[in-house]
Amino acid sequence: MTVSRRGFLGAGGLALAGASMISGRTQAASLPEAPTMTEATMQPPLYPKSGPDYQPVVTLNGWTLPWRQNGDWKEFHLVAEPVVRELAPGMKAHLWGYNGQSPGPTIEAVQGDKVRIFVTNKLPENTAVHWHGQLLPSGMDGVGGLTQPHIPPGKTFVYEFVLQKSGTFMYHPHSDEMVQMAMGMMGFFVVHPRDPAERRVDRDFVFLLNAFDIEAGSYVPKVNTMLDFNLWCWNSRVFPGIDPLVVRQGDKVRVRFGNLTMTNHPIHMHGYDFKVTGTDGGWVPEGAAWPEVSIDVAVGQMRAFEFVADAPGDWAIHCHKSHHTMNAMGHDVKTYIGVNMNKTAPAIKKIAPGYMPMGGAGMGEMGSMEMPLPDNTLPMMTGFAQFGPVEMGGMFSVVKVRPGLAADDYKDPGWYKHPEGTVAYEWTGEKLAEPARATSPDSGVKAAEFRAIDRRKRRVSSAKPGGHGNH
Repeated sequence: MTVSRRGFLGAGGLALAGASMISGRTQAASLPEAPTMTEATMQPPLYPKSGPDYQPVVTLNGWTLPWRQNGDWKEFHLVAEPVVRELAPGMKAHLWGYNGQSPGPTIEAVQGDKVRIFVTNKLPENTAVHWHGQLLPSGMDGVGGLTQPHIPPGKTFVYEFVLQKSGTFMYHPHSDEMVQMAMGMMGFFVVHPRDPAERRVDRDFVFLLNAFDIEAGSYVPKVNTMLDFNLWCWNSRVFPGIDPLVVRQGDKVRVRFGNLTMTNHPIHMHGYDFKVTGTDGGWVPEGAAWPEVSIDVAVGQMRAFEFVADAPGDWAIHCHKSHHTMNAMGHDVKTYIGVNMNKTAPAIKKIAPGYMPMGGAGMGEMGSMEMPLPDNTLPMMTGFAQFGPVEMGGMFSVVKVRPGLAADDYKDPGWYKHPEGTVAYEWTGEKLAEPARATSPDSGVKAAEFRAIDRRKRRVSSAKPGGHGNH
């Protein structure tokens, strides 16, 4: 775990009525360490060394922020700063984040804890941090200009509040929010129950849904994009760069996620039905938890679901919006399904050497073809598994359920070894009879024409598609 942990310095408590600025050498010397992370892979869970016991979460392609105890306070230090994030092998983005990464590190604590969070601004503009879903004093809510002064570049502010309830939360800016969130500034915040037995699971995974619009060959997201994003991410990663969710067979598993994109996402997991046990408003009472195989999460919402991992295998988990499981989509790409490109391809190659005609029979061939790409971008579909190209991208990963793993083993176990006779196979026996095909209903109306009445001229006119008849 490449986290800088040079030792926490001792500090005196700070009694603050609201988010306040730290200045002066004496106060600056009391700041807790601000660890940083350089790895893009999931780091081991951070088990508590004191206080109530809990099963710590693991963050897909992320890590948990260490803290120090200072009297009654748990102290954390976030640094808002420019970062470089690898979205998947072959593509990096210049983003803004916290402590070396986007999203920032997960904050974990326990219901009833008094937390003190130092936020140092190393961005070129003001910032502030909102603790999404937390119940706290208005002056700690983190809305720049409304509940506190903005944090200027180079300054450190302090947030102090008591964690009133357990559950699943987020943090993100409320200062130039459009730019800062579009640049990747966000993080997870998990509050565990005070009772170690309450809501206990064996493995607890967390990730945030976010999105970027990064043109091929560029590195910085287009922050003014409204809806046409081309990279749909979990924790600023896309398939095949998203960590698998590795699970021991028989474990009780929780998956938590929050949505900070510009649209909703129906998250679907194969192989299981699960119970929805948490929302951004808190835990769902056990008797009211409902079964699903897909759960939709709207913008700004959090969801948690649980299942018992009793079925071994490699089970897909993904957003069920089909365009959200692709990378670097070109929104203006023409559709060539059914078009024979054999005659036009040679002419195109004369002006675009290396051109490869694709799409006449669908886009699946992109998953297996190694085409030259512009600098710093990704194929629309990529990633291979044991049976060939997966033909996916974006918001897609795999839940890998295996028997016999150690309780703290999250290493990728490789591809599942299917028992004999349990894999779909090609039929090579007697040729099957051609099944009967029904004909499509036909109204008899020609698709090439429509008729409209111009009531002003009281005559009947005909028009063809491409013109504009009166209607």
